[in-house]
Amino acid sequence: MSTPRPPITLSTLDLERLEALLEQPANAAHPGAAGLREELDRADVLPPAQMPADVVTMNSQVSCVDTASGTRHTFTLVYPERADRDAGRVSVLAPVGTALLGLRTGDRIEWPGPGGRTLSLQVDAIDYQPEASGDLHR
Repeated sequence: MSTPRPPITLSTLDLERLEALLEQPANAAHPGAAGLREELDRADVLPPAQMPADVVTMNSQVSCVDTASGTRHTFTLVYPERADRDAGRVSVLAPVGTALLGLRTGDRIEWPGPGGRTLSLQVDAIDYQPEASGDLHR
């Protein structure tokens, strides 16, 4: 990685659910599992009620830009079973999903992507965050 990763913040609920996800054999063997584990290990953790509204949490809808190409994207960060590329729902185990987890609006990150390409993403806005909407126990 050419630039340091920005700090990330997770809710206790997301951390608990993501750790359980990684304990499942099929997910533990997933190519993205090691990267997600690293992110969980380095995260600052807060109760859902204390989550700042500008942090990407699970089930958040995020607007971001690929800073290398200028392409804008809107994704909803979901658990693997809800992933649907055509609907804009990206799995937390996908490179872009792991990269976005826990970032704040304005943060930039470089992350290894598919085919050896580096993803260079900047979070422009969080269009929906469950915690900010009062959905603390989704």
